Amino acid sequence: MNSNDFQSLRDKWDRHHADADKRPTPAEVLERNLHLLPAKGTALDLACGIGGNALTLARHGLDTVAWDISPVAIQRLKTYAAEAGLKNLSAEVRDVEQLPPSPNSFDLIVVSFYLERTLIPDLIEALLPDGLIFYQTFIQAAVSNLGPSNPAFRLADNELLHLFSSLKLRYYREENLLGNLEEGTRDVAMLVAEKS
Repeated sequence: MNSNDFQSLRDKWDRHHADADKRPTPAEVLERNLHLLPAKGTALDLACGIGGNALTLARHGLDTVAWDISPVAIQRLKTYAAEAGLKNLSAEVRDVEQLPPSPNSFDLIVVSFYLERTLIPDLIEALLPDGLIFYQTFIQAAVSNLGPSNPAFRLADNELLHLFSSLKLRYYREENLLGNLEEGTRDVAMLVAEKS
């Protein structure tokens, strides 16, 4: 990505995260599976936005790192963390595609609503043994117009399972277009997987 494209992408996300009406909320995959969190350890909220996942992880006692390309998002997250007295949360502006996490550095990684397929092997490598990844993002079989319009930024049917097939599956949900489309969890796939 050249510097103009990078700045354009950063500006787009800065505008998105500047909306004062948006409040930090954790991803559904994390909320549904809080009971799977380790009692202690290190966690990464990758492409964290304003930090709903990071704040949740830190509140549960994990030493949490949060990265995002948007300085606006990171500043908002730092404010929320300071207001909550979460000294175990650090947030930094980081282009995760250029600087992915180091191997064997986290007990837990959360990614929500961010899809860069080429980064998946780095995420798996970044997990410590017995580490967990919580992943949730949009699928192509959507029933609403939430999320990206470009299908390249949406998962194909069961693609998330294939992307993390080297890990042990602990939780998976992808309802696709089955049954009553007015009910359930639509538009997304969710996974929790463990590194051997």
